[in-house]
Amino acid sequence: MDKLRRALAGDDGRDDDSTTGIIPNFDTTTLSWSTRIKCFAFCFILGILLSMLASLSLFLHRGWAQFAVLYTFGNIVSMLSTLFLMGPVNQVKKMFAPTRVVATIVVIVMIVLTLVSGFWIKNAGLAFLFIIMQWMAMTWYSLSYIPYARDAVKKTVETCIA
Repeated sequence: MDKLRRALAGDDGRDDDSTTGIIPNFDTTTLSWSTRIKCFAFCFILGILLSMLASLSLFLHRGWAQFAVLYTFGNIVSMLSTLFLMGPVNQVKKMFAPTRVVATIVVIVMIVLTLVSGFWIKNAGLAFLFIIMQWMAMTWYSLSYIPYARDAVKKTVETCIA
């Protein structure tokens, strides 16, 4: 368990203090492991609840735009929950690593487009299209954290198409 903690925290065994001059080092977190787990669980569950509330809004005939906004906020909160496990700087470094930079940018663009279509344009069809694209982008992004998962998905799709 300690090895998992060190890996998630980005601790590579360095014994430097948490500040470098005037600017603090945000690579490490000052929260205890149990607090980080609790904050992660709270944010992740809140994200799931927001996504479920989005589905409920469809059932109550509130419209696709409201669904899109609630669903997107649920995804954002769920993604932010991982900041508690790894720390903000380490998370951003992993998000923009060469193997997943494109997936990260596509996810961010889809989130922004979904919010724009839900808040300002208020076009239900467009919001629904961006929700589908957001889901696909989030899936591809999530697969980038599993070794060889994207390759397996590519080969499966190629086999199904051929």
